[in-house]
Amino acid sequence: MNPERRLLATATLFATVMVVASLSVILRGQAEDRDGDQAQNSDGSSEQWKIQQGFRIAPVPLNLKGKDRDLVGLGSFIVNGVADCNGCHTAAPQTEYLASGNPYFGEPVKVNPATYLGGGQDFGKVGPPPSPDIVSRNLTPDKTGRPEGGRSFQEFLQIIRTGVDLDNLHPNCSATVTTNCFPTATYNPANIPGLAPPYTDGALLQVMPWPVHRNMPYHDLLAIYTYLSAIPCLSTGKPGDELYNDCGP
Repeated sequence: MNPERRLLATATLFATVMVVASLSVILRGQAEDRDGDQAQNSDGSSEQWKIQQGFRIAPVPLNLKGKDRDLVGLGSFIVNGVADCNGCHTAAPQTEYLASGNPYFGEPVKVNPATYLGGGQDFGKVGPPPSPDIVSRNLTPDKTGRPEGGRSFQEFLQIIRTGVDLDNLHPNCSATVTTNCFPTATYNPANIPGLAPPYTDGALLQVMPWPVHRNMPYHDLLAIYTYLSAIPCLSTGKPGDELYNDCGP
């Protein structure tokens, strides 16, 4: 074989090997993508991986009876691995973790189940007097098995999408409501010349980051709701400020 033909044959063989190798990689990748239980995508986006991770990081026992297991796992991943819901919906930062379980002290994480998502954390005032203190809500299920004091999923969806306070705990002041209410006059909290922000709307949840969470897809919000229905019920909070969940028998 002359040098030219030998070079051509070598190049052809090399190209064939590369094509076969590339095809093998593609097919293997497709198989791994189909088998989400066995393979995690390089960016961690596999929903099956998120579901399994959600169960691994859930800090409390879960009641899966009558619930979609995948939604519970995905909801746990979002609540505990992304959104840090317990950071606000726990009684106080000092009681969020068990003794010797505070990661900020270099200790292994041990979430306090006695305050987990039970609400009651006081964020203070967001408006001038007589504005009420904003206290986080109890997200655990009540005796109906539905989270946040028995809210339906449609109500939960409405709250997250619009920020409406269906409990009406912090109304605007009126002739009949004069305490623990938001003044309806404009005010300037930072004393900036020429600035007069509108009054705080008591019909909307304050502090709660619903303007961000409302961008989540329907499927993720359903997963969060399903997870919240699977966690233990807590009757916690501050009398007169927050909901007490009636866990019932």
